Parts: sequence; structure tokens; C-alpha cells
Amino acid sequence: MDQEKVKIRAEDFSFYYNGTKAIKNVSLEIKENRVTSIIGPSGCGKSTFLRCIDRMNDLIPGIKTEGKLYVDDQDVYASDIDVATIRRKVGMVFQKSNPFPKSIFENVAYGLRINGTKSKDYISQKVEKCLKNTSLWEEVKDRLGENAYALSGGQQQRLCIARTLAVEPEVILMDEPASALDPLSTAKIEELIHELKEKYTIIIVTHNMQQAARISDFTALFLLGELIEYDKTGTIFTNPAKKSTQDYITGRFG
Repeated sequence: MDQEKVKIRAEDFSFYYNGTKAIKNVSLEIKENRVTSIIGPSGCGKSTFLRCIDRMNDLIPGIKTEGKLYVDDQDVYASDIDVATIRRKVGMVFQKSNPFPKSIFENVAYGLRINGTKSKDYISQKVEKCLKNTSLWEEVKDRLGENAYALSGGQQQRLCIARTLAVEPEVILMDEPASALDPLSTAKIEELIHELKEKYTIIIVTHNMQQAARISDFTALFLLGELIEYDKTGTIFTNPAKKSTQDYITGRFG
């Protein structure tokens, strides 16, 4: 395991909102083509850390960072970094599915068009491929012109993943992607995550400990902005090094 390529690396990384330290001196290495779950109680910094990776937190006034956060040995917060380049490399799937108020086809094609792709054939092939990769094609191939809002919640979430895949990121961040879905849709999303790690590095924030145990190779526990423990998922769930990890896993708090 230790020979695997490191895709994302935090070195003593801290993040502040208006002077409040929300992420506290976090150091960890996230391996390429693996699924890493971030678990912990509400307000522990899970989503904040996720959004630091693609700099989504830049939209909040009064932020400050300390330490280093690298994607492929590029410091995400270096003064000369092109944020657009980072965001092309790092895709994001949110807790609530957020399709655009456009057709199913145009939702997937959107990123290609804004990145300057003109070829209709290429766009059509890419849309089909991304919908197949998210197991949606058979369900929607005869209704590509319909508004995406006509899809079920689970289908909308898979459409948002297809939209993310279309611009060919290397990392996919998922913030509670199945928390609003029924068990069947959740199972499809989990199956999809398992398939996608062949090509992508995936980090998923989840409240669902069973889900973390099922789908992830590595698991990180955050508490109050601190990284408490980070290891292979099997180790975290069966033989954690820290008592607070054991207490959280067994439901003593959180």
C-alpha cells in the first residue's frame, strides 16, 4: 500500500473563517485511485476540508490558510496557482443533487461547451459515455431532451456525477452524495463509486459509518477540526489506534 502514488497531501494544513480555526494542523496523504472516506460528527470540519481541496471556500469572505495542501505536488494555495486549473482537475458532487434547469443531455454537455468544445459528434459521444459510466444511459436514452428535473432524486445525483465526469477530472470530491436518497439509489451510487475508482481518486464525506466501511479503502476521522486518526478502513473499524475513534465508531458520541 505504501508504494501507491499520493494524489493529495496535506502538510500541517489549517483553515480559518474570520479568525476561527476550522481545520487544525491536518497532515495526511490520500492515495491515487482509492476511495477515502472522511467521517465525524456534524460540524467537525469534514466538508470544510473537502472544499479546501478545490478552493470552494474561496467564496467565503475572511478566510485564511496555513501550511500546505497539494494536488499532484502542486500547492493549491500557492500565490501563482490558477484556481481554474485546480477545479478542472478536481470535480465536486454535492449532498443535494443540483442539476441545471436544462435538458438531461445539456446537463452533461455543459462543461464541454464552456471549455470550448464545438464538435457535436464529440459532445454526443461524450454525453453517452458519461451516462453509461453512471449507469444512466439505459434509463434516459429515449428522453435526453427532457428537463433534468423530471428525473428521480437518485437519477439526478447520478446525472450530476456524469456531468462531473464529462470534463475529465482526476479527483472527485463527494459531500454526502447519498444522504438524501432511498436505499436502492444509495446502493447504485455506492456501486458507481466502486467502479469509478479504477480511473479516479475519490474522497467522500459521509455520516454513514456503514457506508464508509462498505465503499472506502481508507478512512479519516475528524473531530472539532482535527484529524484524529487516518488509516486503512479495515483498521479504523476493527482495530483503531485511538480511544476517541473507537468511541465514535461504536456510537458513544456523535
